[in-house]
Amino acid sequence: MANGKSQMKNTVLFDLGGTLVQYFGRSEVREVLGQAIAEVQECLGQRGLLHVAAEEVWERAADEGREASDYRVRPLEQRLARIFRLDEHTCSDALLEALCRCFVRPIFKRARRYDDTLPVLQQLRSEGRRIAIVSNTAWGSPGELWREEIVRHGLDGLVDTVVFCRDVGWRKPAPQIFAYTLEKVGVGPEDCIFVGDDPRWDFCGPRAVGIAAVLLDRSGTLQDVTEDRVRDLYAFYDSLRAGASSLSLPGRGPG
Repeated sequence: MANGKSQMKNTVLFDLGGTLVQYFGRSEVREVLGQAIAEVQECLGQRGLLHVAAEEVWERAADEGREASDYRVRPLEQRLARIFRLDEHTCSDALLEALCRCFVRPIFKRARRYDDTLPVLQQLRSEGRRIAIVSNTAWGSPGELWREEIVRHGLDGLVDTVVFCRDVGWRKPAPQIFAYTLEKVGVGPEDCIFVGDDPRWDFCGPRAVGIAAVLLDRSGTLQDVTEDRVRDLYAFYDSLRAGASSLSLPGRGPG
């Protein structure tokens, strides 16, 4: 942190996937998407609602896989309805919720909370710091499903605010999601620091709106960012406490 101890950050904003909980890496995206689409196909087949050939499903899924260039959220429900040609009479709220749950099931099945997540959150909490989670969701899936994940991993009692892109209608790195979070937490950008694993979403995004940011590089492969980069949450916490001018420190295990 360039301002060191003179400007301690009392609010820490965390990304979720790849930061607090491991889900899947970039090389696994296609595999996970295949599993997610297959789960939805099975659900529709069991209900007698699968009327699209497999090859067409994949063509449509490829088209729907792109995110909006302006970072507006493209809701999963609408994407699935288009992929599987579900008309307005078929698309009940109950069906769409069921399909969304099927879609995220293989994603959640892979989840593993990182070993440093709870100790660092608990320590920050004990010091009276505000904590928020600010995260995009896979394919614009509903925030309610991801809030269940927050509870499942024991994070709900350790954070003050949870904001998903579906709550705002904008994905990181759009400024709207950061502005919404700051309003919910009740602080200004100068009081916050953001920790996440994606250079564009979690590093450049918050910095563009005046929020200090640290890039979490657990794999040691994000070499484009040479400053304000840490290998784990323990290193981040040590640097936060020390008010270090640089956060490019090696990781360590719990003391």
